[in-house]
Amino acid sequence: MESKRSTPPDRVAAARAIDAFLRALGHEPEGELADTGRLVADAWCDELISGYTDEPAARLRAGAIAATSNDLVLVRSIATAMMCPHHLLPSHGYADVLYLPGGSVVGFGAIARVVSAHTRRLVLQEVAGRAIGQTLLDAIGARGAIVRLRMVHTCFAIRGDAQPSARVETVALLGTCEVEGADRMLALGALTAGGGDAHP
Repeated sequence: MESKRSTPPDRVAAARAIDAFLRALGHEPEGELADTGRLVADAWCDELISGYTDEPAARLRAGAIAATSNDLVLVRSIATAMMCPHHLLPSHGYADVLYLPGGSVVGFGAIARVVSAHTRRLVLQEVAGRAIGQTLLDAIGARGAIVRLRMVHTCFAIRGDAQPSARVETVALLGTCEVEGADRMLALGALTAGGGDAHP
């Protein structure tokens, strides 16, 4: 389940909290650290978890047009990043988004924005993938969708088991792609045909 933001961000309070965090680690917020609290607060509010301010379903509905065919749509290697809700450390990588139209299609840029809206949050990778696919089903009536996320997680790469070359892949199958049948075979065939390995 995606985390929900209960109140608007308070940048001043966040900056103070970062300063307090630095002090708790034994570092006074002075010198190179003098402006760190403000910079970190701005980065989190404006970029790292900016997906909470977006309404991806509304974006898709606004840009949807009638489909002229039922042919599948696949957009590979959409660059994205997310924040681990457990360690507050980033992961980065790529999303492959495939959907089977159910009467409407959307522009490729809209798909990239949906990915960003669901990943620029405090969210687990597998939850984000399913949310992206569900938005396609709910907003434009896609009959099926597959979302593959290929991410390098900082919390896995530089701490704990320290596996810097490990890449985590999750695949969410929704709608008609979730059950055995022609749509699932077609979609999985298209997804695996290119390998999805244009990027490490």
